[in-house]
Amino acid sequence: MARYAHITGWGMAVPERVLTNHELAQMVDTSDEWIRSRTGIGERHIAAPNESTATLAVEAAIKALTVANLAPDQVELIIVASATPEHIFPATACLVQDRIGAVKAGAFDLSAACSGFVYGLNMAAQAIRTGSMNNALVIGAETLSKFTDWEDRNTCVLFGDGSGAFVLQGSDEPGGILSAVLRSDGSGGDLLIVPAGGSHLPASTETVKNRQHLIQMNGREVFRFATRVMAQATREAVQAAQLTMDDIKFVVPHQANKRIIENAANQLEISLERCLINLERYGNTSTASIPIAICEAAEDGRIQPGDRLVMVAFGAGLTWASLVAQWSGPFPTKHKVYPAWYRVWARVSSLMRRFRRHVEGLIWGTKEQG
Repeated sequence: MARYAHITGWGMAVPERVLTNHELAQMVDTSDEWIRSRTGIGERHIAAPNESTATLAVEAAIKALTVANLAPDQVELIIVASATPEHIFPATACLVQDRIGAVKAGAFDLSAACSGFVYGLNMAAQAIRTGSMNNALVIGAETLSKFTDWEDRNTCVLFGDGSGAFVLQGSDEPGGILSAVLRSDGSGGDLLIVPAGGSHLPASTETVKNRQHLIQMNGREVFRFATRVMAQATREAVQAAQLTMDDIKFVVPHQANKRIIENAANQLEISLERCLINLERYGNTSTASIPIAICEAAEDGRIQPGDRLVMVAFGAGLTWASLVAQWSGPFPTKHKVYPAWYRVWARVSSLMRRFRRHVEGLIWGTKEQG
């Protein structure tokens, strides 16, 4: 019997701090009119010093589990898609697993830049379809402000921080993730890049002085690339699902630039009203942009069970991806669960495991010396 991966829970989290275009105009040579006319962005959320990719991911995850009415200890897989992970290693997903109390979950990070959330949804859906697991959590989380060059007016106006999460659950009922298209072109890897911090350019006094740990982008080339692939990838995913654009209620594009979205809508011959757009209030939140847009639409009732959506993104790599999903909503459950309560026990359990490893280290250290 065929197995289907349904989206049953969703949640988002953004920092409280809002940075407007007018404030940016006090920092670099720009203006509200210049930013809006070229990008469509009016403001963005900026992480506080005590906020990070992991903390935002945890908040979105708890909200998504609450909507799905799924306990964290029932989650079997956690994927965090991020261009700004907590560390090179360990995986941010492992930190999320520990903090939410998902004691039975495997966890890993996925790096495909702004396309990462769509990549992650497909990976989780494939795992559910094979029958190897039933419940997965996919998160797109970013703190791009920590990697933004605030002296570069061409990039600092674009990015914001936030996170979005989906719960995927298996069912024999048709629906959920219907198709996906994943693509890449590494020949354009230098067009959007943080050059230093990896094995090619390890951190040094020189790399910090040269600002090589901050985002660098060839905006003109990225724009051309995006306008070429967005409509094409959308059509490919719709065709793979054996549907037509008339069957699609909303296209949910990566929220990078309103002109790119308008261009894609024109190529697809659909009205802009059929595209979910919220970048005016959030800017480009990379992997978080698609789930944040969907969360808002689901919460205000624009998306209903049975609606078909296309999610389409592009990003550094170069990568691009599209996916067709039939919206499901939460599965019926007998008992109400409270995922947020698990966070208290998760903290206690984490401390207990740390203490156990400490004791084991003392015991084994004594044996080795003996």
